[in-house]
Amino acid sequence: MVRVKAYELRSKTSKELLKELDEQKAELATLRVAKVSGGAASKLAKIKVVRKAIARILTVYNQKNKAEARKACKGKKYVPLDLRPKKTRAIRRALKVEQKFMKTPRQKTKASNFPMRRF
Repeated sequence: MVRVKAYELRSKTSKELLKELDEQKAELATLRVAKVSGGAASKLAKIKVVRKAIARILTVYNQKNKAEARKACKGKKYVPLDLRPKKTRAIRRALKVEQKFMKTPRQKTKASNFPMRRF
């Protein structure tokens, strides 16, 4: 089995990816059976390659799903939590820049009535 390349996987559809994932998982199962029953060294070395291939397929599949979800909610008022920027909890809860510099009506009148003195 040749190594699965991520750029080749990106050109496939989701159904093709899932089909290939099932094939890889089936192959991994047969390799694990061969390992238990004392298979050849080449089969044991192939387990790692198949596991990495499964990981690549899942990564590309999840990236495609996330990209579709981003496209679907683009321009909407609310974005799902998993598509929002993570940052840190403190940063997410901090005031936005425009909120930080907002003034109450009383502060505005005081600033206009008593401006900073110039000497």
